[in-house]
Amino acid sequence: MKTDTADTHWSAEWAAITEDSKWLTPEPDVIAWAGDLAPGARILDLGAGVGRHALWLARNGFDVVALDAAPEGLAEIDRQGGVDTVLARMDALPFDDEAFDHVLSWNVIYHGDEDVLLRTISEIRRVLKPGGTYLGTMLSARRLPHEQAKYPGTEIGRNAWVFDAPGTDKIHPHYFCAAAELLALFQGFECLSLVDREHDKPSSFHWHLVMERLGSR
Repeated sequence: MKTDTADTHWSAEWAAITEDSKWLTPEPDVIAWAGDLAPGARILDLGAGVGRHALWLARNGFDVVALDAAPEGLAEIDRQGGVDTVLARMDALPFDDEAFDHVLSWNVIYHGDEDVLLRTISEIRRVLKPGGTYLGTMLSARRLPHEQAKYPGTEIGRNAWVFDAPGTDKIHPHYFCAAAELLALFQGFECLSLVDREHDKPSSFHWHLVMERLGSR
């Protein structure tokens, strides 16, 4: 059973993107993270959407590749130019080992079950150079009861849920985890920062994490 299906929802979102969309504004965490990176560093934006981070990073001197499974988002990035785009899935990255200095993936890799997530994390580690960092988000287990209170839900695998929420991406699998579970998923990484933060909607708790890729394969 295929579980990383949320790109079908986001394809429609990107096709109808408007100029006032929040998905066009870079996140403060990404801007702060980039401030500590070496000038010209090669960065993979995994799940780039319409390029709010990839385009900003490129404008600030980084060598950026934007990858997504939704071609509509990549078309918007191509329209603006300055960033290489790649249509591919997050758990099968079409890059050589240690191809990137850093990887960014904002609100992306939790779209699937644990098998998809583990393959994706393994791929992130594979394409990162030793000492390179990964900045990303995961859904906090603290958020799950709030989702269950809003929509009927079904756990399709450990920590992976789908909800009867038409018109949202929650009809596709989402993975929720506690801190200890998250750290166990990221084998081969050292945790530099981990914060459980509420996003713009009440109870929209996400882990914000920065991981450093360890040296051995």
